[in-house]
Amino acid sequence: MSILVTGGTGYIGSHTVVELQNAGFEAIIIDNLSNSNPEVLNRIEAITGKRPKFYEADIRDKEALKKIFAENPDIESCIHFAGLKAVGESVSKPLEYYNNNIYGTLCLVEAMRDAGVKNIVFSSSATIYGDPAFIPITEKCPKGVCTNPYGWTKSMLEQILSDVTVADKEWNVILLRYFNPIGAHKSGTMGENPSGIPNNLMPYITQVAVGKRDHLNVFGNDYDTHDGTGVRDYIHVVDLAIGHVKALNKIKENCGLKIYNLGTGHGYSVLDIVKAFEEASGVKIPYEITPRRPGDIATCYADASLAKKELGWEAQYGIKEMCEDSWRWQKNNPEGY
Repeated sequence: MSILVTGGTGYIGSHTVVELQNAGFEAIIIDNLSNSNPEVLNRIEAITGKRPKFYEADIRDKEALKKIFAENPDIESCIHFAGLKAVGESVSKPLEYYNNNIYGTLCLVEAMRDAGVKNIVFSSSATIYGDPAFIPITEKCPKGVCTNPYGWTKSMLEQILSDVTVADKEWNVILLRYFNPIGAHKSGTMGENPSGIPNNLMPYITQVAVGKRDHLNVFGNDYDTHDGTGVRDYIHVVDLAIGHVKALNKIKENCGLKIYNLGTGHGYSVLDIVKAFEEASGVKIPYEITPRRPGDIATCYADASLAKKELGWEAQYGIKEMCEDSWRWQKNNPEGY
């Protein structure tokens, strides 16, 4: 059976395609390559022995979507990653984010409906909890006030996809709320490859480690945490990828609407990560404390016990492996792909 993977050459998408193919699924990728590199396809083939079918297209292109479904009538489900994801950029470019993420998803879901494909796993985010009502965060935690347009696109799309399942009981929708993916494939041939200045902590640290950047900026050290820096739940990207394979197995049960947190259940501060990376790599990471970023919260980590109970999934990798794998990727690929 074939799985359509939107954004499948991106960071999380590419690792998920590897796990899908390892699990015996046929992966079909659609990606406009706006924030990814076609070299990823060669890396996936080298790791799995199989090259996924690839379409260079935008999910807002209705004719392209129609063609893909017509040419691949065996598509049974879609894993939907495609979307703009830089929090800061979303504040300065809200229209682009709403157009790409929301309109693009509407085009995709309409094309799926027209093709009779009514199974989707959606890449959501813990950002939809806003400043969480309680910690650790379970799926029963109310959705909060998002602090940026990126977060709102995830929150709104969750609502849209939920409404679809109410209107048509044939739909199966699984919303996966990610915490903070880091790490890379063990082979050191695939990893996070941001264009420009990284928006996320780990690729910034690894770029400092290889000398691409002078130092790390730590945004605020006066939060109510054990060392004053923000605490987050970091999850290995391979664990996250495996979570999507487990979600597809759940869809086979005609599960309707399901929501799962994917995280480790452990919170690590920015300085915890810096220290763990230094131990894993043997490289000193210089950093400077700078003012807080607007919208950042003190602490955010998951209770992922529902995913363990219903999907049979739990994170296997600890912070040591996350740091080692991130470093191996960056060291082997100092300029990315």
